[in-house]
Amino acid sequence: MMLALAGEAPATAAEARILALGDSLTAGFGLMPDQAWPVRLEARLRQDGFAAAIVNAGVSGDTTAGGLARLDWALGDKPGYALVELGANDALRGLDPAEAFANLDRILARLKAARVKALLIGMVAPSNWGHDYERKFDAIYPTLAAKWQVPLYPFLLDGVALDPKLNQPDMLHPNQAGVAVIVDRMAPMVERFLRDGADAG
Repeated sequence: MMLALAGEAPATAAEARILALGDSLTAGFGLMPDQAWPVRLEARLRQDGFAAAIVNAGVSGDTTAGGLARLDWALGDKPGYALVELGANDALRGLDPAEAFANLDRILARLKAARVKALLIGMVAPSNWGHDYERKFDAIYPTLAAKWQVPLYPFLLDGVALDPKLNQPDMLHPNQAGVAVIVDRMAPMVERFLRDGADAG
């Protein structure tokens, strides 16, 4: 397993190095490598004048437990920022929301200890596990964002989920058009996140 810079330009000391820790949605399942949202987001940031290099640490099939297990290794790239997108596979498999909460809690704690500024990217539970499961799972992200005082992008697939024009045939993974929507919606928050992080030193 290799981590790669999302874009073609090499990072320099002046650039913000950003870790995108996630699952197949981050890895770009079903897409060409240059079509994954971390790659397209890096291009957007550079277009908007941000010196940023995103390390795509998306691994297809990963749960929150998997992301936690490889976090120390992923931090070997010495990022200053992290975009944490995990939980979709926990929800698809009906795993205990309390375990997903605990795993993400430990990820955010580890990032803070490493002095990496985190932005949490939320997921929502599918309806097939019932209302109680949905309520518990969906509460994970705002609760953790408040606890750790990190910005929250509420739902990665906002404006994309369940739209056949924006998803691959499995209706789980965005196509290239769906990735464009994700980047358009997420970029303003990520840019604020980078500005605030730079201001905070």
